[in-house]
Amino acid sequence: MKTDKNKLLEEFKEEVTTAWSFPERGNWATHNPKYRGNFAPQIPRNIILKYSQEGDFVLDPMVGSGTTLIEAKLLHRNADGIDINPDAVSISKKSLEFDFNTKTKQEVYLGDVRNLSKYTDSSVDLIITHPPYLNIVQYSKNQIDKDLSSISSIPKFFKEIEIVAKELFRVLKENHYCAILIGDTRKAQHYVPLSYYLLQVFLKNGFALKEEIIKAQHNCVYSKRWLQSAEAYNFYLIMHEHLFVFRKPTGDENRSRIKYSLYNDLLSDSQ
Repeated sequence: MKTDKNKLLEEFKEEVTTAWSFPERGNWATHNPKYRGNFAPQIPRNIILKYSQEGDFVLDPMVGSGTTLIEAKLLHRNADGIDINPDAVSISKKSLEFDFNTKTKQEVYLGDVRNLSKYTDSSVDLIITHPPYLNIVQYSKNQIDKDLSSISSIPKFFKEIEIVAKELFRVLKENHYCAILIGDTRKAQHYVPLSYYLLQVFLKNGFALKEEIIKAQHNCVYSKRWLQSAEAYNFYLIMHEHLFVFRKPTGDENRSRIKYSLYNDLLSDSQ
């Protein structure tokens, strides 16, 4: 049965809780569900509506297939997308080639999230991005130097993520938001909480945690393959991701009320 794209968009309602589930993936406009590892358009749509205004500037520095930028265009936000993978840049540019009456602009560039030197300090209104989960999906097949999705070492991966966190903090305006969607994994049948390692890195580098949203996963390509292993080795399939919404505090902000959402303030309070 073919889904009516316009009906899906008309039925869209903003989320009001910290548990999100989208059994039916939004496929309005030019969204590409076949691009492995991208997120449902309901995610950037909710974040854009909640944390920005029309005409604001949105940045997705690991843009993938362009989901964030498509939603930015539909919601009248200016936006840039960056990716280290030329194929992703090409796919994203093509995805933006649809007719829609807006005065805003959306651009895609080849680049590295660890070097956002084209953007001045405190120049971005909203950041939304979806980093790789180690090398679970190798987007460039190890053909691109410094591609985060080619890193299998957890310490090395989060050393690079710290560079990412510092750059995102630098370019984001004060009292504005950065949303990161990331999932977890297993090694030797044991749970590896990549999401909470990332959370710690971002908190250590100045961000405050505004929200943690648990997003259910549906129709995962490899779920059936993993089910046999899960039954044999007695573990649960991971079917959720974490959407962290971070805020950049203002320089003169009284942080006493949010100290437990700030890593360094929490440490100093415990001493």
